[in-house]
Amino acid sequence: MTPPGDQPGFVPPPYPYDRLRELEPLAAAHEGGVVDLSIGTPCDAPPAFVLDALSSSGTERGYPASIGSPAYRDAAAGWLERRLGVTVAVDELAACIGTKEFVAGLPHWLRLRDPSRDTVLYPAISYPSYAMGATLAGARAVPVPPGPDGAPDLDAISADDASRALCLWVNVPGNPTGAVTDLGPAAAWGRAHGVPVASDECYVEFTWQGPRRTILEHGTDGVLAVHSLSKRSNLAGVRAGFYAGDAELVHYLSELRKHAGFMVPGPVQAAAVAAWRDDAHVDEQCGRYLARLDLLADTLCERDILAARPDGAFYLWVAAPDGDAWGLARRLAAEGGALVSPGEFYGPQGAGFVRIAAVQPDDRLELLARRLRGVG
Repeated sequence: MTPPGDQPGFVPPPYPYDRLRELEPLAAAHEGGVVDLSIGTPCDAPPAFVLDALSSSGTERGYPASIGSPAYRDAAAGWLERRLGVTVAVDELAACIGTKEFVAGLPHWLRLRDPSRDTVLYPAISYPSYAMGATLAGARAVPVPPGPDGAPDLDAISADDASRALCLWVNVPGNPTGAVTDLGPAAAWGRAHGVPVASDECYVEFTWQGPRRTILEHGTDGVLAVHSLSKRSNLAGVRAGFYAGDAELVHYLSELRKHAGFMVPGPVQAAAVAAWRDDAHVDEQCGRYLARLDLLADTLCERDILAARPDGAFYLWVAAPDGDAWGLARRLAAEGGALVSPGEFYGPQGAGFVRIAAVQPDDRLELLARRLRGVG
């Protein structure tokens, strides 16, 4: 139904991954069916002790604290100190419902804070929700091209865009490229221009080259780090995360979110406490992803599709022969029964690549490898 008035209302664009349906019949024609490597949904079981905490907290009847329980925030802060080497005060950290809702909602909340600004800066090759968050807030989405090291080329940001910016998004390790870059320059740029810098660090545990990075190691003034259990602990279905950094900004956002009713459910908070406090299950998961990435990369290279282990995250970012990403996606569907994501899903500058997520069990990836090798 068309809204009243001369102008139509907002019409959501097609969800990028829905466009892969045309390739599903090609992939499904193989005995054993589709091997779906298109979306980064974890396939491995979360730890049993986390599920026990989820089912036995006794918190079902009461409203949970929007900011997160003291135990939730203490566990998250403890993880930051233990794994990333940064100390965050209790008033510099608050809960969020996973992180996608936070990513998509932040521009709207920042526009309420400062209506004079109307621009979201984000990496030109990136997760679609950074740009969509700007669109949903009625703001401008301005991509920042990557520099030689894969980090956003901050010198490419115009003075006008900087003066209008609500925030600058950064993402390390990067999705889809896997780039691991220094976050110090982004933090410094944000402070110099009075622009909050939001750092999406949901893949930080899966850092394969160099130390794990967080923007918080460069101080909390003017920055937010955003973290989630979805990838780290295979808990995408429970929706638990947090944001931490600038105390004034965290306070503003947590008060706004409290009024809007954003609350991580009590049982989920209890499960998250157990997950944030344990690292052994994450170390095991790291081993699984490394083995899967290597199997996929080796198999593709045998078929003259150049692929290499990324510096971080669990995706292969593969240049398509002749730059034809949809052609490579069709080839992998037809020859191996795999669904992969054309790079244009992550911005026009990614159009010559495909993203391949190492998120299927070992037996499914071995099946794919046999198909592509023409064995069995």
